[in-house]
Amino acid sequence: MIKILEKVDCCGCAACSNICPKCCITMTSDEEGFLYPSVDEALCIDCGLCEKVCPELNPVEEKVSKQIAFLVQHKNEQIRKESTSGGAFTAIAEYVLNNGGVVFGVAYDNTFKVIHKYVESVDDLRLFRNSKYVQSEIGNTFKQAKEFLIQDRLVCFSGTPCQIEGLKNYLRKDFDNLITIDFVCRAVPSPLLLEKYLKMQKRTLNVEFTNVAFRDKYYGYKYSNLSIYTKNNNVSYHRGVETDPYLRSFFSNICDRPSCYDCSFKKRYRNSDLTLWDCFAVDVFDKKMDDDKGTTRILTHTEKANAILANISEKVLIKEIDVEDAVRGVREMVESVPVNARRKQFFEDLNEMKPEVLFSKYFPNNVRARGERLARLVSYKLGVYQNMKKIIKLVYKNKNNQKQ
Repeated sequence: MIKILEKVDCCGCAACSNICPKCCITMTSDEEGFLYPSVDEALCIDCGLCEKVCPELNPVEEKVSKQIAFLVQHKNEQIRKESTSGGAFTAIAEYVLNNGGVVFGVAYDNTFKVIHKYVESVDDLRLFRNSKYVQSEIGNTFKQAKEFLIQDRLVCFSGTPCQIEGLKNYLRKDFDNLITIDFVCRAVPSPLLLEKYLKMQKRTLNVEFTNVAFRDKYYGYKYSNLSIYTKNNNVSYHRGVETDPYLRSFFSNICDRPSCYDCSFKKRYRNSDLTLWDCFAVDVFDKKMDDDKGTTRILTHTEKANAILANISEKVLIKEIDVEDAVRGVREMVESVPVNARRKQFFEDLNEMKPEVLFSKYFPNNVRARGERLARLVSYKLGVYQNMKKIIKLVYKNKNNQKQ
């Protein structure tokens, strides 16, 4: 049976709980809010399937394959506005649904818990648009996907790289009617932290939410914000990485799953059909596509993926780019995030403190934070934000080189 001796060795993909023939494995939250398998040993028949499908215990060897890189923008401006980047996932999902398929992705439930689910309607794809900066609950979606595959329906399944490898291990065979999409994942923060953050925001705004968008284009694609929308939009919240405490927590690497600090799935050559991620510096590849409305960068790993992109060409603006240029400098694709030295104390405080006190302690909204937000907004409105980012990155790079 599956036994998690070190939490760094579990990515929470739930392949073990989905495969269990006796349903004796449940995914249970620990004190940090992350899900781990819990086995009812009285029901367990020690078949060993849970261990056989675990992607941490059975890593897929990285094999060099022929890859092609693309830039993609959905031609529907509203879809692109609602999407994290260029709306490529929606275009692929539309193709699947229009061919009688089903699409699995990440959405909110009615309490704003982040879950995996499937949809069969193009209108419902809006539930999957925009990033959710937290680990989703897979539930029994691996089982559901297999049922649809056996019925010979086209299935598109999207998720983090570890979730996709968990799905592929769970299926234990290739399906021609399965399309898998992963994305360049930085890390997954704690669902408990998100839960407490949203409760804090509800108290502060004193109104029910209709949507929470972690990568909203309220000001534009290149200066995205965490946005909270309410009924009739009578109250709304828009803050960037310099002042929103949840984003500051995430990008400080203080709240991530233990396995994310030594991720087994950070690699260029993946076990999915397509890998999607941002392209903020789209002007480097094509200045005509640089309209600050969002662009998706895509790496295809299979001929199946190339065929799909050919089939959606009428719905998107698509440009092939040099694959080496596409992946150059994308550290999040191949490198794990470093552990924040204050992580242990942060999670202890998360369980003891009110979120207002917690965030004030670790990420105070002080003069420096407010000043940085003002500087970002002013530079963005003046049209020099991207140039400032490049200069700042260059300064930090030079400082690091001098230290070495």
